[in-house]
Amino acid sequence: MKAMQKTMRKTIVYSLLTIVFLGVTACSNMSTRDKNTAIGAGIGAVGGAVLTGGSALGTVGGAAVGGVIGNQINTKKK
Repeated sequence: MKAMQKTMRKTIVYSLLTIVFLGVTACSNMSTRDKNTAIGAGIGAVGGAVLTGGSALGTVGGAAVGGVIGNQINTKKK
């Protein structure tokens, strides 16, 4: 049973990573802030899924938190 859960967790993580990378490459006309938001949401979703064992609530919560953090990152050097 544990081996099956481990396999499912890996499948979920790899699927989310694939979706994130495909989504980011398709966003060439986005602003830097929009790209940071999308990347943050993707990383947050993967992190939330891993930390909660694939829970939908954890994945969505991680995406929300990651999106907010990504949106607030300032890439311009002063």
